[in-house]
Amino acid sequence: MPDVLRTLLLNPPSFENFDGGASSRWPATREIESYWYPVWLAYPAGMIPGSRLLDASPHKVDWKQTIEICKDYEFLVLFTSTVGFDSDIKLLRKIKEANPSLKVAFVGPQGHIKPNETLQASEDIDFVTHGELDHAVTEYAHGKPLSEIKGVSYRKDGEIVHTMHREQMHTAELDALPFATDTYKRDLQIERYNVPFLLHPFVSFYTTRGCPAMCTFCMWPQTISGHAWRTRSVDNVVQEVKNTLEHFPQMKEIFFDDDTFNIRKDRAIELSKKFKPLKFQWSCTARCHSKYEELKEMADGGARLFIVGFESGDPQILKNIKKGATVEMAREFMKNTKKVGIKVHGDFIIGLPGETKETIQKTIDFAKELDCETIQVSLAHAMPGTELHTTMSEQGFLRVEALADSSGHQLPHIEYPHLSKTEMMTGVNRFYDEYYFRPKVVWRIVKEALWDDYERKRLYHEATAFLKLRAERWKWARSGGDAGKTMVSVPAPPAASGSD
Repeated sequence: MPDVLRTLLLNPPSFENFDGGASSRWPATREIESYWYPVWLAYPAGMIPGSRLLDASPHKVDWKQTIEICKDYEFLVLFTSTVGFDSDIKLLRKIKEANPSLKVAFVGPQGHIKPNETLQASEDIDFVTHGELDHAVTEYAHGKPLSEIKGVSYRKDGEIVHTMHREQMHTAELDALPFATDTYKRDLQIERYNVPFLLHPFVSFYTTRGCPAMCTFCMWPQTISGHAWRTRSVDNVVQEVKNTLEHFPQMKEIFFDDDTFNIRKDRAIELSKKFKPLKFQWSCTARCHSKYEELKEMADGGARLFIVGFESGDPQILKNIKKGATVEMAREFMKNTKKVGIKVHGDFIIGLPGETKETIQKTIDFAKELDCETIQVSLAHAMPGTELHTTMSEQGFLRVEALADSSGHQLPHIEYPHLSKTEMMTGVNRFYDEYYFRPKVVWRIVKEALWDDYERKRLYHEATAFLKLRAERWKWARSGGDAGKTMVSVPAPPAASGSD
């Protein structure tokens, strides 16, 4: 077997302020600059000796610098996305001109969903992965022939070959993976990662893979990670927490970036009890099914904030998207989180199947009733590979196939006969205005930053960016979506982020 290939794992530069993927649930250019960690790339980076993980956008590494760095490597693993794919292909051509012998794998949902189309887009791509990518790229770096590697697609004699499906990893195999945070310590600067509603600096990683929920719009469970919920052992997670606390004493909190952290009550409680003596703050994604007992244990164990997808205040829309949650569950959940002192960042979506002008207002009123600490309101987007994309395409509601403009900003691409894209954008604008321009919410956000100079500066920056974007969105809506007004991203607004 030959020596291990000198390997670069790359989350590439695409557009300014572009959070390109690798764990981002919606790859897009953010007007309020924010970045999620490249968790998927961190695991093989930890298994390939001498490798480097380069997360270009948050580290302000541009195209020219990336091309120069690639000259020193034999194997490039590039995490691509549907939004950034064309840009990544152009970058790859320049990389190959500078380093013609470089072997290249494209990983991420794009290659998983469309392996043939991805390979056909560029002769510079040697193979793509489907399913979990950890071992496929690691085995190739160690010299294993593509024909013997599960879960890859490649060219052979002018034809595209798909190897056998790779089985998903379960507890023992997940526990055997290196810690993502060890790779962060080696290759990344945690201060580069900012999400408005999380404490800064934060560190994130997964404790599980997959999600049993069947939400029709959610990309990861329908592509790479799957619906089978697979857990790392509690002790393995606790050990990574301990390592992380040691690696990053400047860190303010850990974010558990699982598709859904609190699927199983007993595991959430066991983890929380073992977190308690470590005395650290943490946040996570969560569904609204947890009851008071579980929430109290999580709060006692250091839980500070949950990200919860409430999506809509209309019961029929929740059924249409197979949410598996009800407005009544949301109300009880919020009542109990307030009791135990856990904050909630609520996610809502405008334009899901069944949306009308009336249901938009119903959801706005529902959000104000729930009164989450902060919210994010998005236009419905049907990502390729999801059930929502298939349904919207079959029903003729995908009026614009492009998900983003030439700068990586979201484009509204779903439109109904009874509800236009401008009416939905107006609904998003009104949602934010009605929710955030309430005195108690303004005070809730501002008071967190009063005694913290860094958070005060951060709040000012985020508020300025949000108000600028608000004006652009209103201008776009008033123009009817014409006049080239394509910059309609709807990122999270400024969020209270100080420590309790």
